[in-house]
Amino acid sequence: MAVTIREVASAAGVSVSTVSRAFTAPDQVQPKTRQRILDAAARLGYSPNPAARSLRGGGTGTLGLIVPDIANPFFPPIVKAMQARARRLGYTVLVADSDEREADELETIAAVSKRVDGLVLWASTLTEDRLRELAAQMPLVVVNRHVPGIAEVRISLSAGIAQAVEHLRAYGHRRCAFVNASRTELSRGKSIHESFEALDMSLVELGPYEPRFETGVHAASLVAAHEATAVIAHNDLVALGVLHQMANLGVSVPGQVSVIGIDDTLLASVSTPSLTTIRIDPEEIATRAGDLLIDVIGGRTDTADSPFVEIGSRLILRASTGPAPTH
Repeated sequence: MAVTIREVASAAGVSVSTVSRAFTAPDQVQPKTRQRILDAAARLGYSPNPAARSLRGGGTGTLGLIVPDIANPFFPPIVKAMQARARRLGYTVLVADSDEREADELETIAAVSKRVDGLVLWASTLTEDRLRELAAQMPLVVVNRHVPGIAEVRISLSAGIAQAVEHLRAYGHRRCAFVNASRTELSRGKSIHESFEALDMSLVELGPYEPRFETGVHAASLVAAHEATAVIAHNDLVALGVLHQMANLGVSVPGQVSVIGIDDTLLASVSTPSLTTIRIDPEEIATRAGDLLIDVIGGRTDTADSPFVEIGSRLILRASTGPAPTH
C-alpha cells in the first residue's frame, strides 16, 4: 500500500498541511522543518502525486532537461543525479536530446515545454534573442551559455585547465594542440589559450568541429602534421577518438604524444591508456541546476541580475600523459 501524506506528517511530527507546503511551496516552510519532512518522506518511500498537484496549482510537477547528445557518456550520470535530486524535492524529470542542431532543439523545446514547469537547456545552440523569448515564456536555466537576464549554471574550467597546462610544461612539452569541438562555447577555448600564453607555450587550435568521437579520430592525424607533443581535447569523447587513432597510426601515447580530455567520464578511467582528464562533478552540476530551476519556478530569483551558480574543475592524472619525447 502506498505511503500517505498523513503517515509522513506523523513521522515528521508536523501537520498534514505543513507536509503539503514542504512539497508545493517550500519557501513557506522553515528549512529545518522541511528537511525533517523530506527525510521522513525518503525513509517511508513517499512521493507526492504530481497529477494531484497539477490540478491544485496548475503545475506539472516535472522539470525538463534538454542535453545536446545523450550518447555522450558525460550526460547519463548527470541525468541520473538530477532525477534523484528532483525526486527528493517532489518532482520528476523529462529528458530530451537536441542532437546539437538548432532546428531539432527548437522542435524539442516546443514539445517538452508543454509538459514541464521549467527547462534546463545544456549548451543551447539558440541565439540570445530566442533564449530571452523562451525565458519570458517559462522558467529557464541555461548551462554552458551566458545570456544576461537568464539564470545560469556556469562551469569554470579555469583551475583544471591551468593545472593541465602546468602539468604538460613540467613534463617538458612546449608545442601542443587544442581540439576545439564547439562553435558556441567560447570560454573553454579562451581559458586554454590564456593558460598556454601565461606559461609562454605554443598552442595550435584545430577546429571547431562537433564534440564527437569521430572528431578525435580526424584530429589525430593533424596533430602529427603540426608536430605537437601534447593534445588537449574538447571533451573525453574527442580525446578517446584521438587515443584510438593514435593507436591505429602506431603513435605511442604517452611516449610520443600526451593526451588530455575534459569531463572525467567513466570511459576515461577504463581506456587504454587510461585518460588524464579535467574533472567536472556531474552530481554537483545536476543538484545545482535542479535547485536553481526550482528557485526560478518559485520566483525566488531576480532574473534581472542574471542569477548563476559556478561549478569548479580539477585535473585527474592518469596514464595518457608523460614526458615530452626527446629528439
